[in-house]
Amino acid sequence: MNDKLKKQIIEALKDQKEIFGDDLFEENILNRRTKIVAEKKEKYSVEPELFAEEKEEWEKAGSLEKLESLIKDCTACKLCEGRNKFVFGSGNPNADVMCVGEGPGAEEDKQGLPFVGRAGQLLTDILKAIKFERDEVYIANIVKCRPPGNRTPLPDEMDTCLPYLRKQYELIQPKLILCLGLTAAKGLLKSRESLTSMRGKIYEFEDAKVMVTYHPAALLRNPNWKRPCWEDLKKFKQLYDDLVK
Repeated sequence: MNDKLKKQIIEALKDQKEIFGDDLFEENILNRRTKIVAEKKEKYSVEPELFAEEKEEWEKAGSLEKLESLIKDCTACKLCEGRNKFVFGSGNPNADVMCVGEGPGAEEDKQGLPFVGRAGQLLTDILKAIKFERDEVYIANIVKCRPPGNRTPLPDEMDTCLPYLRKQYELIQPKLILCLGLTAAKGLLKSRESLTSMRGKIYEFEDAKVMVTYHPAALLRNPNWKRPCWEDLKKFKQLYDDLVK
């Protein structure tokens, strides 16, 4: 099987998972993931003894800059092994809207910034379509290090990184969160619903309202999803107007 065909198969599987979640994959993948987590548990404990003091310190951070300085060298999960740069997040530290994606890609890993590739440009256009400039919102990911081969982050990787995202939320205090893709929604909301089921609904994370739509990378692969995404965005903007204005 040549590399091009392999890539096409991987992208097709990711698109299926984007819509239907783990239901089509759980029997095989969950067993594999469980084995991986068990093998790595001792080496990559979420809260090893030496990490306890570091965690206590970053939890007390009073600004995003301080938080980033305390966690940028994190080694709490195996994703640290392959990263080039830790992708903390970027945007308005007082934003009313927070966008949460899946994880860094190749370009993000090079630059240390979220959503800077083709998907990032599309996200900028998506935000403009609902009257937001990119620097008005805050953008982050469920995991802050690039998964190898752009694979979907594993549950233990998302769980390990989620406290950092919670702390970012605490410092920013956004009123609304837009989850970009099923992985982001599952990582943040701990839901097992499909993307189809979650779209259009309003959820809660801490004190913020949350809505879910397609990841920009999925829209690049499947332009026919842009119309339903636009419907999601109009509902999100209406929710914003109702809460903020």
